[in-house]
Amino acid sequence: MASLRDIKNKINSTKKTSHITKAMEMVSTSKLLKAQSNTQKFNPYMQKMQEVMGTIFGKSSSIKHPMLEKREAKKTLYVVITSDSGLCGGFNANVIRNFVNTINERHANSEYGIVAIGNYGAEFFRKNGYNVVDSYRDIPDEPSFTQVKQITNKVVGYFIDKEYDEIYLHYNHFVSMIQQVVTESKVLPIDNTDKFANSEEQQPTGAYEFEPGETAVLDVILPQYAESMIYGSILDSKASEHSARKTAMKNSTDNAGNIIDTLTIKYNRARQAAITQEITEIVSGAAATK
Repeated sequence: MASLRDIKNKINSTKKTSHITKAMEMVSTSKLLKAQSNTQKFNPYMQKMQEVMGTIFGKSSSIKHPMLEKREAKKTLYVVITSDSGLCGGFNANVIRNFVNTINERHANSEYGIVAIGNYGAEFFRKNGYNVVDSYRDIPDEPSFTQVKQITNKVVGYFIDKEYDEIYLHYNHFVSMIQQVVTESKVLPIDNTDKFANSEEQQPTGAYEFEPGETAVLDVILPQYAESMIYGSILDSKASEHSARKTAMKNSTDNAGNIIDTLTIKYNRARQAAITQEITEIVSGAAATK
C-alpha cells in the first residue's frame, strides 16, 4: 500500500498539472475568440469575390481560362493542414486518418503530392514515407494574408505550370466550440462555375462594368480566389485547433480534479488507519504494563 507521503506527493503533482491545463484552457479560449473574429472578418471578402465571379460567369458560359481547364488527373496535389503542436485531442489524428484513407482509395495507381502545413502533419508524412512536396511550419495563430501568400502562390503555381492536374484541401472545419469536421475542398480546377452564377447568396448587389474586360478581370481574380480558399482554410483550421485544445485542456482539468478527489479520500483513509493503528499500539502497551 502506498505511504501517506507518496499519496500526498501525487496529490500535489496532480494539482500542479491541473493549474497548467487550466491556464492552457484559458489561453486557448482567448486565441479561439481571435481566430473566430479573423474568420468572420474574412467571410465578406470571399462573398464579394464570389459575387463578382458570379456576375462574369452569368454573362457567358463559354469563358476559357487556364484555372478553369479540366485535365486528366494524372497527378493530384493535396494541401493538408494540421497544427504545429499537440495537446489538442483528436484534432490532428482525425485529419491525418481521413487523408490517409483518401490516398489509399484514390492513388493505388496514380501519383500524388502533399503540401503539409503544420509541423505535426509534416513530421508524420516524412516519417511514414509519403510524397511531401513542400512543408510549412510555425504558421502564426493570427496569420495575415501576406504571411501565407508564399504558400498560396506556390500551390496555385503548381496547377498553372501543369505540374499537378488537381488540387485539394484537407483540414478541420470549425462548426462549434465542441465540434470540428474534417473537410475536403477542391481548389483547382474551378469546375463548377454555375454555383457562382446561380447561387442566391452570390446575386450581385449592384451593376458591374468590367474594364478592360471580363477575361482580364478573371486573370487577376481567379488566382486570388484560389489563394483565398487556402488562406480561409488556414483561418478555419486555426479556429478548430484552438477549440479542440480548449476542450482537451478542460477535460484534462476535470480529470485531474477527479483524481485529486479520489487520492484525497485514499489519503484520509490511510491517515485514519495509521492513527487507529497508533492508538491500538498505545492502548496495547498500556495494558501490558499493568
